[in-house]
Amino acid sequence: PTYSEDLGVDINNLLVAQPDTGEAALEIVDQLVRSSAVDIVVIDSVAALVPRAEIEGEMGDNQVGLQARLMSKALRKIAGNIGKSGCVVIFLNQLRQKIGVTYGNPEVTTGGTALKFYASVRLDIRRIQTLKKGTEGEYGIRAKVKVA
Repeated sequence: PTYSEDLGVDINNLLVAQPDTGEAALEIVDQLVRSSAVDIVVIDSVAALVPRAEIEGEMGDNQVGLQARLMSKALRKIAGNIGKSGCVVIFLNQLRQKIGVTYGNPEVTTGGTALKFYASVRLDIRRIQTLKKGTEGEYGIRAKVKVA
């Protein structure tokens, strides 16, 4: 919250939740949206929404597609409620590199394709420059934003 305050966020009106599992996080999102008590919900980030089965499983277990299935199921539920409530929900995500891609874009976002289909607007934001002020160090970034 301190960093948020430095950015101008009124932390007296800020709710922060850090649930243990992706399922719990998305359930909180759904409850907040349905309550109409908040105007905006930000999920930082999709990559951090770790499914319960992955957390409870062994390190060597092969858990293919768990996060994608979690996102697909949750977004089906949440999307209808967003439309009724007027709440804005922002999902922050990260780019990963697909291994062995020769042709096409090797970049992929985490969480499967459901978010691409449910999103009203997608923004591709990339850092192009770090802003520095003399000896004070870094104070921000310059970014390039593309509506995807």
